[in-house]
Amino acid sequence: MDASTINTPRNRLRRCCAERAATVAALPDELYTAAQVRVLDRRAIAAGTPGIVLMRRAAAAVLAELQCRWPSCKSVLVCCGGGNNGGDGYLFARLAHERGIGVTVLELGQSLVGDAATARQALIADGIQPVALAEVDSFDFASSELIVDALLGTGLTGELRADCADVIARMNAAAVPIISVDLPSGLCSDTGNVVGSVAIEAALTISFIGLKRGLLTSDAACHVGELVFTALEVEHRGGADAAAIVYLAKLEQLAAALPARLGNHYKNRSGHLLVVGGDYGMPGAPLLAARNALRCGAGLVSVATRPEHVAAIVAAQPELMVHGIEKTADLDALLEHATAVVIGPGLGQSAWSGQLLQRCKNHKTPFVIDADALNLVARYPSLMPVADAVLTPHTGEARRLLDSSDPMSPSRQVTDRFIAAATLLERYQKTIVLKGPGTIVASLHRTCLCGYGNQALATAGTGDVLSGVIGALLAQGLSTGVAAELGVCLHGAAADQWVASHGSRGMVAGDLTGQLTLLLNRLI
Repeated sequence: MDASTINTPRNRLRRCCAERAATVAALPDELYTAAQVRVLDRRAIAAGTPGIVLMRRAAAAVLAELQCRWPSCKSVLVCCGGGNNGGDGYLFARLAHERGIGVTVLELGQSLVGDAATARQALIADGIQPVALAEVDSFDFASSELIVDALLGTGLTGELRADCADVIARMNAAAVPIISVDLPSGLCSDTGNVVGSVAIEAALTISFIGLKRGLLTSDAACHVGELVFTALEVEHRGGADAAAIVYLAKLEQLAAALPARLGNHYKNRSGHLLVVGGDYGMPGAPLLAARNALRCGAGLVSVATRPEHVAAIVAAQPELMVHGIEKTADLDALLEHATAVVIGPGLGQSAWSGQLLQRCKNHKTPFVIDADALNLVARYPSLMPVADAVLTPHTGEARRLLDSSDPMSPSRQVTDRFIAAATLLERYQKTIVLKGPGTIVASLHRTCLCGYGNQALATAGTGDVLSGVIGALLAQGLSTGVAAELGVCLHGAAADQWVASHGSRGMVAGDLTGQLTLLLNRLI
């Protein structure tokens, strides 16, 4: 057997990365909270679609996905909770039984009511008696070829009950594929965080009615697996209580903003980016930002750095115009020629670093503020440039920015990434790129989530690459919001391409450069 076909975590990741672009393109643009989806559900019922019909549609969708991916499956364990998610599970079990699949149902529901109770009774009428929770200690979770998780869905609001957490741990330990109905149990649908100590590690998650925003950020990357959406024939009608406020960023849509290059194009039409950074011992960071800015279409790229780094950067990338900054006033002439500025890669937090940021403060060119420039702003908020800008904090930098006015602020723990991004946007009035699994871009125009990227990006220098990509797009005339969204998506998709070809280990920041160029030229 070819090693590439074995269903290991590494191979699953490579396949996921290879298919990511198609997966994101197939998902809806709008992302919702659990409360909003409940509104949509109630409206569908009020409009004449009974709740039990929605359950049947959900059950049929799960069965269809199972048969598509595991057509030879002969036995399935269905774990049902006490709410409507459990009702979906009971009806799925009925359908699977009708198709000749051996079905075992384990139930955790205490007192079923409404449509869920109706679904359970229908299953029992078909001759299938669920296994009670009391029997779980002697139950073999690995006895079936596949497990369906219909325990909690979006109804989880607090800590898991101990018995439920135990069942989830046993399901994960069974080492058989798990399909999660609507949402992996134990995962918060609004934040993407694991609510307690454990959550289902699904191979496939099928989301219904409205795509939950928590499925695409934070801990979700470890628990959702492949993500599929079906609306269950529910139309999304107007109303402020269910209007999407977060969107899924998509490369093909965003790439339409890239300026055309006609036959008489010349370099000055593609902008002049200035990269400011590289304190003692850190020439690599501004080099990575500047090199990738060139590769992403900036017509001219200059670097302002310590004089000691000039020769090394020029030798590594002779197309760059590199300037040694002894006196910070020397930066003024470079700023005058720039159409966009990236400040922060390798900048450090020395007196020299702070003085460079101070020189930038009143310049009107759009900025990307990254790395140590963010740390300086967190310490000295008055250093924030007045111009339109993109701030690119990772979680630690976001904490420092949020806590700049109050060292004891509870924001020290950025537990809800959407709230953190919104708070940063409100506080600084700049476009925010909150980096991490499921990067969030919050601008004055809209908030969106990036569905591209993977854990290979967790390595030194990839943030510098991102700042250069966004800076190049700003230099070419894109707005801060569009440049941030497109830059983040390009950066993540480039990492997906690399992992699909090479695997998840060993990627370095410089590996993104070639992938970015190929990706850009496929898009335009």
